[in-house]
Amino acid sequence: MDPFLTTLPDPLSIRTACRTVIQRAHWVSLDFSALPTLADRLPHPLPNLPAWDHPLHWRGTPEQTANYVLLLDALNFCFWGEPRWQVEYGGRTYDGYWALAASLRRALDCGLPLWDPHFLSRLTDAEITALFAGQGTIPLLEWRIRHVREIARGLIEHCRGSFATLIAAAGGSSIELVRLVVGTFPSFDDVATYDGQRVPFYKRAQLLCTDLAGAFRGTGLGCFHDLDLLTAFADYKLPQVLRAFGVLRYHPELAARIDARQEIPAGSPEEVEIRAATVLAVDALTLSLRTRGLPAAPWRVDWALWQLGQNLPPDAPPYHRTRSRFY
Repeated sequence: MDPFLTTLPDPLSIRTACRTVIQRAHWVSLDFSALPTLADRLPHPLPNLPAWDHPLHWRGTPEQTANYVLLLDALNFCFWGEPRWQVEYGGRTYDGYWALAASLRRALDCGLPLWDPHFLSRLTDAEITALFAGQGTIPLLEWRIRHVREIARGLIEHCRGSFATLIAAAGGSSIELVRLVVGTFPSFDDVATYDGQRVPFYKRAQLLCTDLAGAFRGTGLGCFHDLDLLTAFADYKLPQVLRAFGVLRYHPELAARIDARQEIPAGSPEEVEIRAATVLAVDALTLSLRTRGLPAAPWRVDWALWQLGQNLPPDAPPYHRTRSRFY
């Protein structure tokens, strides 16, 4: 399978940029002969909608829920570190994304209206910091404080206080909502530069669309007619899974750095190549599944790979470590 010929529609220009990156890549390559083995490990059927019915997730009115999901995804990035930041909730201890969800759910349980942009706009740095109180400190705290303020400001100044306004303007198109979100909330404008070329990824903006679909069970404010046009959400977990199954191959020097858990700088050629290869690998896996007669879309494959990544064996290669507010 030729990764440069088997292309899917590219309304956000992500796929075209990623193909150009991999055509020039030095650090990362793709081995599509490994796709069948990985495809066999995925659940069939693939997840239809992201699972939102979890005790740590929250729903209010439709408008409150939309605002809350926006805030959650504005804060959903970079949880790695030693020791890991952890949050206790309901008698359990969580880390990673679930620690974030637990911290926000804890605040909601205490009566804090996190869906209200006017409330968010009045929070002090110390009060925002207190939202994430737990064992250790959440990474990139200063960026999370900025993102809370950005969400409050954007909702008040551009959305009449309600994210539902922006969703309605997208007209049921996840692609259009991605464009509106990255234009309204700069923290979602996830774009790298590689060899002088602009490379958009829009990881959290695209994830936001599928999270809305999950939160609203594919109806109302979560009803989108073009989710299948989204790309994979290029982060650090999917490349780990793809590498473990031999789809992503790293230059020996890069592999050694990742295995030694050395930080890979955000925006470096190595990091951009990893993310670009992830997008193309998921596209190729999607097309491979379709040739088997199985319904597949990149965002559904992404969710399946993420779930697979939660149960990798202890000897699996580690994920690459990049301090980034985009994933």
